[in-house]
Amino acid sequence: MTAYSRPFAVAPMMEWTDRHCRFFHRQFTRRALLYTEMITAEAVIHGDRARLLGFAADEQPLALQLGGSDPRRLAAAAAVAAKWGYGEINLNVGCPSDRVQSGTFGACLMRTPSLVGDCVAAIKAAVAVPVTVKCRLGVDEQDTGPALDAVADAVVAAGADAIWVHARKAWLEGLSPKQNRDIPPLDYERVYRLKQRLPEVFIGINGGIATLDDAEAHLLHVDGVMLGRAAYHQPGILAAVDRRFCGAPAAPVDPRAAVGAMIPYIERELAAGTRFAQITRHMLGLFHGMPNARTWRRILTVDGAKPSAGVDVVYRALASLDEPASATIAA
Repeated sequence: MTAYSRPFAVAPMMEWTDRHCRFFHRQFTRRALLYTEMITAEAVIHGDRARLLGFAADEQPLALQLGGSDPRRLAAAAAVAAKWGYGEINLNVGCPSDRVQSGTFGACLMRTPSLVGDCVAAIKAAVAVPVTVKCRLGVDEQDTGPALDAVADAVVAAGADAIWVHARKAWLEGLSPKQNRDIPPLDYERVYRLKQRLPEVFIGINGGIATLDDAEAHLLHVDGVMLGRAAYHQPGILAAVDRRFCGAPAAPVDPRAAVGAMIPYIERELAAGTRFAQITRHMLGLFHGMPNARTWRRILTVDGAKPSAGVDVVYRALASLDEPASATIAA
């Protein structure tokens, strides 16, 4: 295994961690690893690469998550992504959506560990950047003991640089993708045991981690922690990540300063034809739990949906936070 050190990451999330979301998260943490949404190998090979792969330099360190099950196609897509400047290629072995089931990839690959190993080996041969895997504990009726070990052993033998484990099974039959994020019980201890069995391998944990205190507790047992929905719905918690987990001396970023730093980005994107709400939808949860947070969300949502919406909407939303608390209802 190569030296891989990413103690904190924001999880890849379909329809959420697009380039606007990542740029926003980067206002709070310069060192956490960020991920793209899952992009299929076929889309990379045949699709609009500027739209699919484009990112701002400020988003680094940034990993591309690939979906697919054909080693040659994955290798070709990874080579393209590496040329675009991605610092890591991650193979999705955990997504339970109908889309991946119809294509026999994502969490379906938990049933075919040798194929997962072949995919990792092919990607490793095509790129010089780290190659990692994000998987589940197992799928459907699989016993999570041998299921997780088999995938882990296969990808380690193929040269994977890290394994990120969502500490739940995926039920491909009977549960929707949304239900798969909540209903299968979490089993953090199973991930801890994987780390104990493979002490020289980077093992990261994901799933249901809600606070930085929780993240710190997990790091007593594994090498990295990945937050998903908590980071998206309450992005302000990322402000303390660099100092707490990555050794950065800087003080946490003030949420209002982070919004101010977004203004030039929003102006550039609007000039390029991006809709206002495409950017600001990722900012709705910033002041979660604070006075007037509901008004902040309402202004960005309602006024931001208008065709004429511009940065003045952001300024109005910020100003609403300074109104007397009695004037609005806190979230």
